[in-house]
Amino acid sequence: MTSSSDRSLEVDVQGPKTYEVRTYGCQMNVHDSERLSGLLEEAGYVRAPEGSDGDADVVVFNTCAVRENADNRLYGNLGRLAPKKVSRPGMQIAVGGCLAQKDQDTIVKKAPWVDVVFGTHNIGKLPVLLERARVQEEAQVEIAESLEAFPSTLPTRRESAYAAWVSISVGCNNTCTFCIVPALRGKEKDRRTGDILAEIEALVGEGVSEITLLGQNVNAYGSDIGDREAFSKLLRACGTIEGLERVRFTSPHPRDFTDDVIAAMAETPNVMPQLHMPLQSGSDTVLKAMRRSYRQERYLGIIEKVRAAIPHAAITTDIIVGFPGETEEDFEQTLHVVREARFAQAFTFQYSKRPGTPAATMDDQIPKEVVQARYERLVALQEEISWEENKKQVGRTMELMVAEGEGRKDGATHRLSGRAPDNRLVHFTKPDAQVRPGDVVTVEITYAAPHHLLAEGPVLATRRTRAGDAWEKRNAAEAAKPAGVMLGLPKIGVPEPLPVVASGCGCD
Repeated sequence: MTSSSDRSLEVDVQGPKTYEVRTYGCQMNVHDSERLSGLLEEAGYVRAPEGSDGDADVVVFNTCAVRENADNRLYGNLGRLAPKKVSRPGMQIAVGGCLAQKDQDTIVKKAPWVDVVFGTHNIGKLPVLLERARVQEEAQVEIAESLEAFPSTLPTRRESAYAAWVSISVGCNNTCTFCIVPALRGKEKDRRTGDILAEIEALVGEGVSEITLLGQNVNAYGSDIGDREAFSKLLRACGTIEGLERVRFTSPHPRDFTDDVIAAMAETPNVMPQLHMPLQSGSDTVLKAMRRSYRQERYLGIIEKVRAAIPHAAITTDIIVGFPGETEEDFEQTLHVVREARFAQAFTFQYSKRPGTPAATMDDQIPKEVVQARYERLVALQEEISWEENKKQVGRTMELMVAEGEGRKDGATHRLSGRAPDNRLVHFTKPDAQVRPGDVVTVEITYAAPHHLLAEGPVLATRRTRAGDAWEKRNAAEAAKPAGVMLGLPKIGVPEPLPVVASGCGCD
């Protein structure tokens, strides 16, 4: 057997080992993946080039258990890696996240070439488990039943230099019949406000100018201490942090959306005029079957109050079509709410059985063809509304934060892309002066499409920011990293942009 000193020498000769993290699911998983990347880099691994497609020394799957075919997708991907692992001695595969938490006993049985299985509560153990699997030459399965360390206390490798997720709570106290997340991530656990603000201040010190407060049920923050206004107080506290230009949050629950939160949004300048609030269904009957603790009138009342306090707010939502027992009348109620709420965008999902949830065994499962037809009607209506709402933005002057990687056609069109305060995506004419991701430009909107806006005229103003400086510094540091002797692997590329992720769990 090779000694530990020999193994260290081997790494030095061959160069640093590479890693790849594949993320599925909601923002929580995206945030966890940033921590997994940070842990691996602290342990001496380097990120594999974009598009390496399983050619890294360590491939980590951060899984989601929300969709019915989540396990098929995972095992299909694992199957494709099996021959690569045979041809690459020393390659390791790890599976974490919600599906690992749920199927801890079956993953290694179905895919015996997996080296590590870890859960949602012990992501900090990944480097140790990888080393243990390598030394002992057998799979390591370790699933903690309760949170060992709050994710935000772990090292991180953020996907963006100018924007960051900040987790304020983990877990969920709701019992929605379609959602398995509470069973996998546990009861809600809140971070101390002081720790949250300290993390935000540290991020701002690194050049971050936009943060998104993250929680499975973000506006229930404070339930641990019995303070129903804790979330609105946190928003207001964010407003006092110098250098923090934009604050967003996701995803709130209508049950906990109180008037003090609306007031804090309206009165705190750096809290953006944007709200993502899941509807799931417009039918009171279906909402009751889902165990959603609000009804149509309550939901539309919140929308009305938000619009009164923040007239230009862009409101987005999640909707599930085809929940068991949903009638045509129930579906019409959802269409009614969509017409009344006039969402800027809706993330729509066809109901999918989540094994282990009450809804999976309910009677009156809706035939696939009926669900598909309703889904298409909903999407058509929302597309029409999204376009109409976007057309209202034409002629407005907006301040955009320049984004990285969000305009797929920017190179061909000689444009750049950015996000408006309300989070709408805007493609704008590339100015003569250099602007970097994280910098701010002022433009006039000239054209609207259902999912983006255009500013085809000249940029009216540009503002270089500390966030842009941070992006430039990070890219320079990445470019300057020695590639090492990587056994023929190409050098590491620049960071990917911060993903814009739908509330994929559909559980908020």
